[in-house]
Amino acid sequence: MRSVTRFTALLVAAALLTACATSPTGRRQLLLISPESAVVESRKAYVSTVRQLGAEDKLLDDPLLADRVQVITGRLVAVAVQEYPHTRDWDWSVALIDGPDTVNAWCMAGGRMAVYSGLFEKLELTDDEFAQIMGHEISHALANHTAERMSVAMATTVGVIAAGVAADNNNAALAGAALAAQLAIQLPNSRASESEADQIGIELASKAGYEPAAAVTLWEKMEQVGGAGPAEFLSTHPAPGNRQAQLKAMVPAMRAIKRPSFGKPYPVTIIRESSQAI
Repeated sequence: MRSVTRFTALLVAAALLTACATSPTGRRQLLLISPESAVVESRKAYVSTVRQLGAEDKLLDDPLLADRVQVITGRLVAVAVQEYPHTRDWDWSVALIDGPDTVNAWCMAGGRMAVYSGLFEKLELTDDEFAQIMGHEISHALANHTAERMSVAMATTVGVIAAGVAADNNNAALAGAALAAQLAIQLPNSRASESEADQIGIELASKAGYEPAAAVTLWEKMEQVGGAGPAEFLSTHPAPGNRQAQLKAMVPAMRAIKRPSFGKPYPVTIIRESSQAI
């Protein structure tokens, strides 16, 4: 049994040593899951989620909101595709979710996004502020944060499985596999990932022609919404210390790269019914 445990530990160590990658900002990342695999798994999860939302009549058919989301997100994606050419083949899309009390948005690996109506109803967002939200979310995908979260889940699971092997406990090994699936979904982004998405996101929004100072006013609104209870966005996007100060410090440099005008937005599919999620 000791030899099995030692072999398992060596496999874990080898995986951790050979699975390092570098993010767009130069940060070292642990990627036990490849970005390509994360895109494939995200597509499955997205289709399942959208179909469930459709069955619950939670997809919002609002032409005015759809046009607004499509134009703003399309401008951001146009910059993303220019800066990261491999994303040209992603299925860029945004599901509009009828959730007036939910202040949240997200972007999976592969460019599949969702926006809750509560963002607009609770925060009274300007176009510039919404661009900062979507720039931030898109940045999570560009920086392979989905694959990174899945890798953290896998690393945790490998430890549980190794412990189960050491104890000759099949139940522990099975529990480890279940834990990986759960953590991959539930783990929030790390503070390092959040800071990285802030940096890449404000750059995307600025290059798309949006006001960078809106990143600061956005977070002021985000912290105020909900009274005593935090917005769902804050529970899945842990705020690094002095986030607003860091963003404010970036504003002058971002204004220097802000485009005074912008061309045609990249075509982004707005999903208002479940049949559109393929």
